[in-house]
Amino acid sequence: MRDDRGLEAEVRELSDVVAALLADQGGCEWNRAQTHESLVTYLVEECAELVEAVEDGTAADRREELGDVLYQVVLHSAIAARASGDAFDLADVVRDVRLKTVRRHPHVFGGASASDVDDIVRLWSAAKAVEKASRSSAYDGVPRGLPALSRAQKLEGRRLAAGAPPADGGVQGRDAGLVEVGDAGDDAELLWGRDLLAAVDAAGRGGIDAERALRRAVREREALLRAREEQAPRA
Repeated sequence: MRDDRGLEAEVRELSDVVAALLADQGGCEWNRAQTHESLVTYLVEECAELVEAVEDGTAADRREELGDVLYQVVLHSAIAARASGDAFDLADVVRDVRLKTVRRHPHVFGGASASDVDDIVRLWSAAKAVEKASRSSAYDGVPRGLPALSRAQKLEGRRLAAGAPPADGGVQGRDAGLVEVGDAGDDAELLWGRDLLAAVDAAGRGGIDAERALRRAVREREALLRAREEQAPRA
């Protein structure tokens, strides 16, 4: 059974430890010198280690890496609390994500009903759309810092959700003889992975940086999608 009092105490103690590291008197000079920007490298690294632990590690590995990511959240929040401008603290971060989670699950915390997973996704998407009403494009909010492959799939998912046509624009991909998912059976994911790996190998043999090449192609596709979106008749 979960010990909520223990959870609260542990989070408070971690917050106090980070506050001590940032203290002007008796704190850690290295920690005090850090900014949100300088910590990005460590945040990316810790998230990557968590992904590796989830996919290939043990429960102990996942526990450790989740803690490292949590430390980053607490540290960023503590740095923000020391800011002279738009300051916020860990309590604000926790409150915001709690309220957002409640809003996006009205079938659990509100009066909405959902008969299946599709209904749940629809309710979640509708709640998010209200929160992000200020966005002017279906492609806003896809982080540019994502790896190129992930970003490409995210943009394509947004296009499909918006019911927009493909972004061909005369720009055609090279036919690499990739396997069709329907023909791959249970090994579809692995076969696609092998095809992608073969494409990366081919790029390397040609002196091409595969990640940079894909980033360029993704930016090109995004520009075409946004241009087509702007040209589409407004409802």
